Amino acid sequence: MGEHLFRMGFRDEAAGYFHKALKLKPDFADAKENFHRVANWLVERWHFLMLNDHKRNAKYQRAIQKAVQSGFNTVLDIGTGTGILSMFAKKAGASEVCACELSNTMYELACEVLSANAMEGEIKILHMKSLDMEIPKDIPNRVSLVVTETVDAGLFGEGIVETLIHAWKHLLLPPQISESQAVPTSGVGRVIPASATVFGMAVQCPEIRRHHRVGVVEVGGVCLTGAPELHSPAIYSTDSDDSTEPYTTERLSRIPGGYTPLTEHFQALTVDFNSPQELGGLCSQKPSRICLPITKHGVLDAIVAWFVLQLDEENSLSTGPEEETCWEQAVYPVQNLLDCAVKPGDSLILEVSCQDAYLRICMVSLVRAGDGMETELDGDPSLSSEAELCSALACLQTTQGRDQQKCMLESSEIALLNNVKYHDSFKTALSKLLSSIRAGGKSESTVLDGTGCSADCGNSQRQDCPNTASDPLYVLDVSEGFSILSLIAAKLGSVKAYSSVEKEQHQTVLKILAETNGVSEEMLEFWLNHVEDDSALLQRPTTDKMWSAVILDCVETCGLIRQELMEKAALARCLLEPGGRIFPGRIVMYGMLVESETLLQESAVQGTEPTLGLNIGPFINQFTVPVHVFLDINTLPCVHLSQTVELFTLDLMYPNANYNSREVKVQTCSSGRVTAIPFWYQVHLDDEISLSTFSEDSHWKQAAVVLDEAIEVKAGDLLLLNIQQHKNSMSITAKKGGEHTATGSAD
Repeated sequence: MGEHLFRMGFRDEAAGYFHKALKLKPDFADAKENFHRVANWLVERWHFLMLNDHKRNAKYQRAIQKAVQSGFNTVLDIGTGTGILSMFAKKAGASEVCACELSNTMYELACEVLSANAMEGEIKILHMKSLDMEIPKDIPNRVSLVVTETVDAGLFGEGIVETLIHAWKHLLLPPQISESQAVPTSGVGRVIPASATVFGMAVQCPEIRRHHRVGVVEVGGVCLTGAPELHSPAIYSTDSDDSTEPYTTERLSRIPGGYTPLTEHFQALTVDFNSPQELGGLCSQKPSRICLPITKHGVLDAIVAWFVLQLDEENSLSTGPEEETCWEQAVYPVQNLLDCAVKPGDSLILEVSCQDAYLRICMVSLVRAGDGMETELDGDPSLSSEAELCSALACLQTTQGRDQQKCMLESSEIALLNNVKYHDSFKTALSKLLSSIRAGGKSESTVLDGTGCSADCGNSQRQDCPNTASDPLYVLDVSEGFSILSLIAAKLGSVKAYSSVEKEQHQTVLKILAETNGVSEEMLEFWLNHVEDDSALLQRPTTDKMWSAVILDCVETCGLIRQELMEKAALARCLLEPGGRIFPGRIVMYGMLVESETLLQESAVQGTEPTLGLNIGPFINQFTVPVHVFLDINTLPCVHLSQTVELFTLDLMYPNANYNSREVKVQTCSSGRVTAIPFWYQVHLDDEISLSTFSEDSHWKQAAVVLDEAIEVKAGDLLLLNIQQHKNSMSITAKKGGEHTATGSAD
């Protein structure tokens, strides 16, 4: 039932069933795997970071305590989460505290937390949005204090503007009229946080660039110059769809390759949350224009933004890239500028606005040094003559006016497209295989007995459909998302390639690329147009033909093996012609022992000290998952306690070579506490060609198993790792000598 509900999109309900199954049978592997999968959706990982952020919690506590003790003692906590801000208010002496939470999972969690802290009868918690709250139906009277942290990395993305406009109109007492007005004990309302200031700067960052801008002209023999303009979902344009989030997020302090500021910090916007008039006019304000001088030579890759949240006059929180903070920064990638090289003397002209509740920072133009144009911050460029105007227009690079066809790709798909080695490796491996089949020989990977499809069954099918010299070979690419591997195969000659690309836009891009690369229309087809059911993706190309190669997408971008990979490989093996093979043929998992306080902080609340004595950890830690994904191990703050070791192998061509469990002895090279085992994969296309998910140009991230208990080690100690495979997950246990066993799993 839980799996069915999850597939239908009912994640809260699915989690309930998975949780019940685990309580009935804690060692039930399927329920554990499913619960870990859904837990990432229900309780996002930033909850743990925030609750472990002692400085953040202490500042909120001080601001709330000061407000309550100043007379603002009827409190509404909007988006309460675990209920921590509500409990701060109650402990400060508030006479009435109400909280609201929309997420069913977080609502139930907050109820448990309040009960554990003996406040269930003192704080009223509502399972609803504050926008739906009414007086006196939900709360008896207007409150004097609203506390909230409904902000994201871009400040407004969680809807704080709309939330507070509604609160001032319907739930809060009227605001203080002036700064000089004496603070009364009743009759006036206020908000914590009181205000926010957004800052930004332009940066050079190769990692952002390769995820948002196609920077290659050819990969795997396919020329990309004829493709439509490809961009990521973080639309960087003044005319973009208002419903589209205009930024992505990064923790700049840990971004691979680092970043280089190209400008000084600038103040983009300020907002007073205690001014209903200012909030009401924020989204209708005309965009403000900022001229930003370039201070350093480099490549313009993005505008990054962060904010300072002023809780009250004395307490503030900064989300800046140089701060030790639980926050990431907002990134507005530059995607539609032809020449991104900049130098001192150049200037960026930006427009900053709050449209559709999103902070938008759009680059209007890049003015090159020596153009003779004067730029005013809040007006149009001032030009003294028609000649200056013509000169400026000739030199000005604008983001407008490009009527070229556009197509959106996920940022991971753009990074994949930029991965030259990935595509060249597939081209070489495919070329070797197809040449071998055409020559009539069997490749080293010909399927033999015991592969999951009997030799007799396979041969009886394959003998009916021998290839002649004039017959094309058939290649199927069932990669997830956008992939040009089918086009690479089609360019190898006498190959009929099928792509599983589903989106119409993506199919259009492949058709255009096929035409510009001289691939005839009949040699590249879209496989989903030939199958009635997506679940029956792996079938024969025709009733009398078999596949020469089937390309499987084996590793998710997040760093985990794809679900149902082995089942798909078993089907694919039965559909191969003699000498055909699956790509990749084999996947080898590698890992190391590390000590990482960061991974601990991101995985669970570490005791009661970070939450200032409140008992929250045991309840939210029910949603701890033992595996962390989307990691960049090279920039992860950690101490390496061992060398790299081989952990496990999955053979997609020869399943008889596989095993369900393996023990690995690992010798430590340093003293410390083993808290986690980061891991990655070597993806073997054949016996000679392989790709690493740990390389600098990889579009894949890495993952790590976090042990439930740290293991103290000294240099030279031996740890025994036990790796077990169960369907689509792997579990890892670690122990030293006869000591306890620490566990984790890689779903």
